[in-house]
Amino acid sequence: MPLESTERIYLERQVTLARVILIALALVALIETAGAPARRGAVLFLACYLLVGLADVLIGRLLSGGPIGIPLAADCVVLVTFLFLTPTVFAFWFLFLFVVFSLATRGNERAILILVSAATVGVVLQVAWKDAFAWPAAGHWAVIGFGTLVSGLGMGFLGAREREHLSRQQFLEKLARLLQFDHGLTESVRQALGELALAFECEQACLAIRDEELERLFVWKVRANDREPPGPETLPLLRADTFLVDSLESSLCWEFHDDRANGFGWDRRTGEAFRTIPVPPASTREEFRARSLLAVTIESGGRPAGRVLLVNPRKRFSSGDLRWLEQIIRHLGPPLENVFLLRNLRARAVESERSRISRDLHDGILQTLLSLKIQLEVLRRKLPQKPEQAEAELANLQNTVQQESDELRRMVTDLRPLRVESADMKELMLGFAERFRNESGLGLDLFIDDRNLRLPDRICRDLFQIYRESLNNIKKHAKASHVVVKLGQDEAKVFLAVDDNGRGFSFSGRFTSEELDRLRLGPISIKERTRSVGGTLTVESNPGHGARLTIEIPLS
Repeated sequence: MPLESTERIYLERQVTLARVILIALALVALIETAGAPARRGAVLFLACYLLVGLADVLIGRLLSGGPIGIPLAADCVVLVTFLFLTPTVFAFWFLFLFVVFSLATRGNERAILILVSAATVGVVLQVAWKDAFAWPAAGHWAVIGFGTLVSGLGMGFLGAREREHLSRQQFLEKLARLLQFDHGLTESVRQALGELALAFECEQACLAIRDEELERLFVWKVRANDREPPGPETLPLLRADTFLVDSLESSLCWEFHDDRANGFGWDRRTGEAFRTIPVPPASTREEFRARSLLAVTIESGGRPAGRVLLVNPRKRFSSGDLRWLEQIIRHLGPPLENVFLLRNLRARAVESERSRISRDLHDGILQTLLSLKIQLEVLRRKLPQKPEQAEAELANLQNTVQQESDELRRMVTDLRPLRVESADMKELMLGFAERFRNESGLGLDLFIDDRNLRLPDRICRDLFQIYRESLNNIKKHAKASHVVVKLGQDEAKVFLAVDDNGRGFSFSGRFTSEELDRLRLGPISIKERTRSVGGTLTVESNPGHGARLTIEIPLS
């Protein structure tokens, strides 16, 4: 997996800091273990290199792009030079381990093997030369050489694990960034599955989610080479066995050979391996034309909700692949669940808005048109006998048509999407208040605390829609004569209060939006808009004496 620039800079800084620390340790080891006459050149050499390393660290701190970086070839030259200068192998080991670590973070496995082998031979020769190749000291040579070999390979392993950890962490962050509500559910899932298929080098990745409320199964399939895969399939729950594959409490891998299936797996809750792997449904193999298959459970609300399947890799799946996929899905579960929840909230808001428009049309324009039809039929019959009276009634009908045309024009205007920004919020609210007074004849007092009014645009848009809808509801249903609106903000939240002296709601008391949901009361569209921005709605109603709506939206 190629490293991104952020990971590369992180590794460069890590290597730069490790260089300084290990040079300092080598210098301390040299001073403590070597004899005074023999150590001068080596000490001076290490001290100069330590100063170079410190300069690189300081430059890296000052530059936002990371350290300049000393080439790895320079470290190798220093390592070889120091091997000849140092009178003690212990000091050499620190620089040796640093170079191995640097190679490991760059993924140079072959270079690590060459370096470890060469260093082992070099150390043995250096110790043997010191012992004048005395055969009784051969055991000493062997121990020092073996220690060099083991420590080098161990440091290479640790460096490789560090690199792998950083790569995996970056991959998880990349997948989480793909699962954004703004991208849309289908596109988010498509991109995430595509990345999984590429990362595991398999033909196909699949996500199957079971919706018990709708009694449907939603299935996304993405092939690694698909540029524009289709949207999700909506299937009956009868097809669930094909895609959910055995118990959702298990993580499994199968390999299919003719009519046989073998593999491995474990209980995802306890990690206990299965002695006997359950046979997958034949329909699963047929659906994916599977030769090999990984199946991992994805959760929603803390309960199993579906499966992620990876099909037909280039190489055989291993238990490490299954555990890595489990880790990925645990990481992706919460953001994917959030996307689903936001999608459902938006669908409910759209449904509520459609219902409101339907009610407005039915109670307003459609009723008026039906009344016009009846009156026109009466006038048609009356016209030959009483033309003067018919003319007066036609003038009344013309006024009615004009009023309904104005009302329909207002509805169309309100349905247009608005781009509301914090800087324009006050002017838009004042403009709508003026229009509301002219059209309704009601008194309206609007108080805006604009000294600290600094809101995100997404909150401004929904808050203005709530304000507009509240006033329209009052005009149509409240039979009020006066309305007071207050908008304010503090460090933690923004609040909107709408007070009227009309007839109030059909209920009495003070209720939160959750209580209104349970009682199936209150303005549905306003409740959904408030939830969509993480706010809370409180409704106070006193039948015959008015109502008060309070909306509070946190800013964090």
